[in-house]
Amino acid sequence: MSTTIAADIVTRLAALPTATISDALDSLGIQGTLYGIAPLAFDFRAAGPAFTVRYEPAREERGSVGDFLDDVPPGAIVLIDNQARTDVTVWGGIMTEIAAARGIAGTVINGVCRDVSTSLQQAYPLFSLGRYMRTGKDRVRLVSVGSGLTINEVQVSPSDIICGDADGALAVPHAYAERIADIAERIEEIESKIIAAVKSGSTLVGARRDFGYHDLQWKSHE
Repeated sequence: MSTTIAADIVTRLAALPTATISDALDSLGIQGTLYGIAPLAFDFRAAGPAFTVRYEPAREERGSVGDFLDDVPPGAIVLIDNQARTDVTVWGGIMTEIAAARGIAGTVINGVCRDVSTSLQQAYPLFSLGRYMRTGKDRVRLVSVGSGLTINEVQVSPSDIICGDADGALAVPHAYAERIADIAERIEEIESKIIAAVKSGSTLVGARRDFGYHDLQWKSHE
């Protein structure tokens, strides 16, 4: 997939609700939803290729948080796996300020963040399992950058597209991204037609039947 096509697909996915993208993933039998991860603010939206980061608990050695940020390209989504820990943070205000200034598209954390007010002030899209003030510095160590991750049984590669909005965050495998965008756009179109039909006097049951609503998540889209 070329950079131009990838950028176009990211733009298309960014315009779609994660709920619709999730339905499209279901139609191909793909598990991509990142359970439990939610935005700090309901108006946060983000989409971009994953820049993957993984931490594990530090032992005797000292660990740091955030040094990888110099390598994140503009437009990427930082996807951090901190093993769903909620007792230490792996993202804070300094990182938010730098990421926002450099045009990074957002951050999704399998773990918690802090300095929430900075993210809100910067309107920087941040998604996590929650918030907590205790630093991860010297409590976690960096294991890998740019490697595959498995979060809640969802396998994510660095080239996959991460999307987030008020409903949460998910990963779209890069090999299926164009098909997912096609299917999701069709679902949006059909759902708009159903709403219009009901507003024009149809019953919801009738409109759903007429537009094939109950078949939208079946693998017939393949």
